[in-house]
Amino acid sequence: MSVYEHATEFAGKPVIEWEPGTRLVDPANNAYRVALSYDESEGGASWEEKFNALLNEPGAGEVTALVVGVWGDLTAPLGGSGEVVAALAAAADKLPGLRALFLGDILSEEHEISWIEQSDVSPLFAAYPQLEHFRVRGGNGLRLGTFRHEHLKSLVVESGGLDAGVVRDVTSSELPSLEHLELWLGDEGYGATAEIVDLAPLFTGRLFPNLAYLGLRDSQLSDAIAVAVAHAPVLERLRVLDLSLGTLSDNGAAAFLASPAAARLELLDIHHHFCSDEMIGKLTAAGLKVDASEQQEADEDGDDLYRYVAVSE
Repeated sequence: MSVYEHATEFAGKPVIEWEPGTRLVDPANNAYRVALSYDESEGGASWEEKFNALLNEPGAGEVTALVVGVWGDLTAPLGGSGEVVAALAAAADKLPGLRALFLGDILSEEHEISWIEQSDVSPLFAAYPQLEHFRVRGGNGLRLGTFRHEHLKSLVVESGGLDAGVVRDVTSSELPSLEHLELWLGDEGYGATAEIVDLAPLFTGRLFPNLAYLGLRDSQLSDAIAVAVAHAPVLERLRVLDLSLGTLSDNGAAAFLASPAAARLELLDIHHHFCSDEMIGKLTAAGLKVDASEQQEADEDGDDLYRYVAVSE
């Protein structure tokens, strides 16, 4: 199931699809998307060549936001992002104004999220010390590295199945300016290996002093996460807790009923959930500001009930 479309806005800027020979218009206030089309990929064009053409356009040094779409052959399995990461890192001197980067703006019609092959993207954080927003889609082969970055404000990792190593990369890094952290944890059938013990450092409140939004989304662990975070120190500092797209049920949601910190949230986002109408009523009556849209029903197989995350394959 897909819950995403090509980015039309990124880091507060409208996204423009860039093609060779196209003039960069107001590059400081637009985000530019560089991706291979079907025709280009079938014709043997490379993403790196297209990216280099953008770098040679007047105004490239003023580009502040870049969106990377498909970088390989759309008629075959998409190769890893290593060469793309290397090209982006090598271009740092030509993109001194870059503040926002989205690596992997790829739809299921192009490649399913579970097919996207990523790589070690840590060279990007070293190459762009002024980067403020980083988003990546696809968890296969992904590593962020353990790093310190003074200016990163938002970090989003979208995956149908996230390896615990990526979670540990995040919790081991020093990000003093981070305000928005969003991890799509996914389904174990598609590579999700993180457990509550891996997420526990996030709940202590000792990481990321400016964190206001915590999204632990698209997770089979939604109930366990809810129980762990409902009375955790981090909740005292958050404005938004986002457990959407996952498998939250009454068992997990009940933990928020007796949580004063949850009642102070600006938003508890649980959309795409498996809670009952009765539980949603209790949350609302307790004063919680809840997005409980997209209520789901568990599948029944005999005596067993199955709940599914929104994004896996």
